[in-house]
Amino acid sequence: MTENSGAIFITFTMYLAMMLGIGLWAWKRTSNSEDYFLGGRSLGPWPAALSAGASDMSGWLLLGLPGYAFAAGFEAFWLAGGLLIGTWLNWLLMAKRLRVYSEVAGNALTLPEFFTNRFRDTSKMLQVVSAFFILLFFLFYTSSGLVAGGKLFETVFGVDYSLAVILGTVCIVSYTLFGGFLAVSWTDLVQGLLMAAALIIVPVIALQSGSSDQSLLLSLESHNSEMLNIWTNSEGEALTWIAIVSLAAWGLGYFGQPHILARFAGIRSQKDVPIARRIAVVWSGFSMAGAILVGLVGLVYLNSNGTALGDDETIFMILVNAVFHPVVAGILLAAILAAIMSTADSQLLVSSSALAEDFYKAVLRKDASSKEVLMVGRVAVIVIALVALFLAMDPDSSVLGLVSYAWAGFGAAFGPALLISMFWSRMNSNGALAGIIVGGVTVVVWKQISGGIFDLYEIVPGMVFATFAIVAVSLATTKPSEEISTEFDEVRKAIA
Repeated sequence: MTENSGAIFITFTMYLAMMLGIGLWAWKRTSNSEDYFLGGRSLGPWPAALSAGASDMSGWLLLGLPGYAFAAGFEAFWLAGGLLIGTWLNWLLMAKRLRVYSEVAGNALTLPEFFTNRFRDTSKMLQVVSAFFILLFFLFYTSSGLVAGGKLFETVFGVDYSLAVILGTVCIVSYTLFGGFLAVSWTDLVQGLLMAAALIIVPVIALQSGSSDQSLLLSLESHNSEMLNIWTNSEGEALTWIAIVSLAAWGLGYFGQPHILARFAGIRSQKDVPIARRIAVVWSGFSMAGAILVGLVGLVYLNSNGTALGDDETIFMILVNAVFHPVVAGILLAAILAAIMSTADSQLLVSSSALAEDFYKAVLRKDASSKEVLMVGRVAVIVIALVALFLAMDPDSSVLGLVSYAWAGFGAAFGPALLISMFWSRMNSNGALAGIIVGGVTVVVWKQISGGIFDLYEIVPGMVFATFAIVAVSLATTKPSEEISTEFDEVRKAIA
């Protein structure tokens, strides 16, 4: 238990009350499944951009990335650089096209439904297979957020890890259950701003509070000069091409993340996309630079004070508790909770839509009303959260490790299929199905093997094999119908 934890607890409680208030407001504006899953396509550029960024980064931004920078130094810039470029390309290539195409393709509310409508897949195989992979990988992704929440409460309040995970889950489920997409998006706007502010303020103040009179770079060099070299690891060993490609390749994952892509489909108009893109890229750049700085400053601070750290991923929390007044610390630590909630709620929402729209309505009850689907979606939030809670009960779980697996799974399964579907009129449903299956299975299999080329981050072979499968199968099977080709041309003209 940290000193003055009562003040921090009060701050936390006020923050959670505000988030639940936003959820209640959104609940009153949610009357059907389109409102619940896409907010009636009414997001302006600010909530769209910051919601996409906040739901993307999650607790990983305040725990995983600072912890990685703390352990590896400048090597972390390969990872952050790849993600920043991926953010920009995703908004540039996907946002406007998906906003237009998802509405033209039968007003698709989910990614699986979009694939089905885009390729006129009457068998519903595309929808079911896509929903299966969403549920599979989101269980790991959501679990990473719950693990982060457990570490937060355990470190700050000394609360038992299992109890901390349960409390965090209850809070996240509460406002996701009531508000749906609008609650998630508007709370993400608040949380995104809080996260960015915390990542800039904490390292600056912590550096000024350190006992060393040296600059940050000189302090790092005196501690371990290899931390300042992007071409070597912290032990002075040269990074292999596999290591560099694996880190930079994280940026490829953006094209297939359902919780981020949902913001593109829910934005108010394609005309808002350029502004939203600029906001998203600037926010991501500042936030990731701040996260790396937290890790580097934390290394200097703890070294100058002779303090050891048991878990690298708690460095942000340690710095906050060490240098800030409890009330201020409570606000800054709420940023971690913000990051966790902003992603976990999005993941729960997309997972519930997969169960409600892509299994229940598409397969079991094709005549289900919008309100019935809405109710199933809310029940699904609870069920999925319980399964993720079970997976998160291991206190030794790594936030970064869980995120990397889910990120690769989504990127490989959906990235090539979605990207190619936006630009290649010859792609058909068989190619899309082959790409999704090959990409997803490759990630699962590649992850189980190690050594040599298999040390390469699984998203790379997953996307390569998926792309090959899409092109090969599409060319080997029947061309898309004239109706599909005409629709493709209409969308291309609309976004020109």
